[in-house]
Amino acid sequence: MSRKAGCKILYAGSSTKFGDGGLGRSASPYAWTKATNTELVMNYGVWFNVPYAITYFYNVYGEREIQIGKYATLIALFKEKMKNNEPLTIVSPGTQKRNFTHIEDIINGLVLVGEHGYGDEFGIGNSEVFSVKEIAEMYEGEIVMMPERQGNRMTADVITAKTEALGWKATRSIKKYIEESRDSNWK
Repeated sequence: MSRKAGCKILYAGSSTKFGDGGLGRSASPYAWTKATNTELVMNYGVWFNVPYAITYFYNVYGEREIQIGKYATLIALFKEKMKNNEPLTIVSPGTQKRNFTHIEDIINGLVLVGEHGYGDEFGIGNSEVFSVKEIAEMYEGEIVMMPERQGNRMTADVITAKTEALGWKATRSIKKYIEESRDSNWK
């Protein structure tokens, strides 16, 4: 389709492939599929001379997140649990590091990369790093630890140099977002 239309491919890869020093790409079927798809996009671009840019998001949060079910985001799950007076569940050990990026920062990055970026490794992620336990503690609710899970990455490797070189920078803080949500929604 992109060849016929003469347009650029803007693909959303998964930052999971960068986790744990690059070993994250084999951590789960999801991570492996997303990493393999980035290779397909790159090869397609070379094979058919189609411009492309591959972006990577880091724990997106903001309005209209999925709050329940297996596709719910951590922030939305915690917000929902707080509204319902339920404990916040954390997969052990809780020291897993993550970067959380507001949806508006993601959109600004996508527009910029779509207009000016070419190639791979356009990370769109906030450089602030928090453990999952630190995020839960910001909500000031009861915390319950769950058993460890295989494939749960422990580090937060944010690769944003190429996107920042285009002029992008994260402007919103998860800490402030949680404070505002906590103050307005359940206290």
